[in-house]
Amino acid sequence: MNEGTLLSGGWLWLAFVLIAVATHVPRGSFIVAGSRVRLPEALQRALRYAPAAALAALVAPDMLLVGGQLDPFNLKLVAGLAAFAVAFRWKNPWLPFAVGMGIVWLGRI
Repeated sequence: MNEGTLLSGGWLWLAFVLIAVATHVPRGSFIVAGSRVRLPEALQRALRYAPAAALAALVAPDMLLVGGQLDPFNLKLVAGLAAFAVAFRWKNPWLPFAVGMGIVWLGRI
């Protein structure tokens, strides 16, 4: 089979259908099953941390790396650690944002 035959007609549509099924079946299974199926308690507890883990995976490289190199004394890391300390001490949702952005702003003056 050459490349033109492989990507023409049926094979391409079959690939689209298989990708759609692989995407929608795992997501839709929770909706269809509803409350009839319960996840194990340990898995439910672990899934509670998924949003925080995803956010940390997105934010941590930007805070730790400067120009692709590890820099433990950069401005964004200092601001992030200060925001974390403020969030841990006071439960105000806006205060860590203000402190972190204030440190970045003052550091760039």
